[in-house]
Amino acid sequence: MANNYFQFKQFTVQQEYCAMKVTTDACLFGAWVGNVVNGEWRVVSQKSERRILDIGTGTGLLALMLAQKELYTQIDAVEIDVEATKQATSNFNDSQWKDRLNIFNSDIISYEAVANYDFIVTNPPFFDNDLKSDSNKRNLAMHSEALSLEDLLTAVKRLLKEDGKFAILLPSHRSSYFEELSLATGFHLIEKVAVKQTPKHSSFRSMLLFGNKTVTVIEKEIIIKEGSTYTPEFATLLRGYYLHL
Repeated sequence: MANNYFQFKQFTVQQEYCAMKVTTDACLFGAWVGNVVNGEWRVVSQKSERRILDIGTGTGLLALMLAQKELYTQIDAVEIDVEATKQATSNFNDSQWKDRLNIFNSDIISYEAVANYDFIVTNPPFFDNDLKSDSNKRNLAMHSEALSLEDLLTAVKRLLKEDGKFAILLPSHRSSYFEELSLATGFHLIEKVAVKQTPKHSSFRSMLLFGNKTVTVIEKEIIIKEGSTYTPEFATLLRGYYLHL
């Protein structure tokens, strides 16, 4: 049984009311996105406020990880589930960054922003055609019932600045399909990271970065563990977050 909370170095994620708990791949994605955003914005004055949107925030994990990394950034989070919204609100309010974190209980299709975003991040419902569970809340959190990938891209297109970028975490077998959809929507792949559990496993997640301009695509691979030990690359990314790294 999953713990009711996940303790990080600088914040705690309570998760008893959320269908989807904190996972290793979501933590890796948050750390990777934090590095991407930090790399994009480090040449800009640190006091220049940028705006990030987290679509389908769940527990608020990604928003909190990015708040820790980007100290002058305003982060908005959208969540359709009422209980998850309450949980994320509590997690935000208990953090040291509560003044920069906002949450909205809404579907992303009807969500109206006061201004477009510099960066959008999402760990969306997936396992589109895979076996579903008996839990309606878990199905809503894990499957493309409430939000299709096509609808997601339409929302991102509407809410992202022209020079903005967005990142998404997907099962590896959905990556090519999403890349095609993105190109048809006018987005171009910038970076693709294949995530493997161990060197012997095939990739099970894809971390994808998109923008509005055509560039030479960077393709990488991250392995989480070798034997029972985190790989150096994984440990480097998560060292600012995990308690025992």
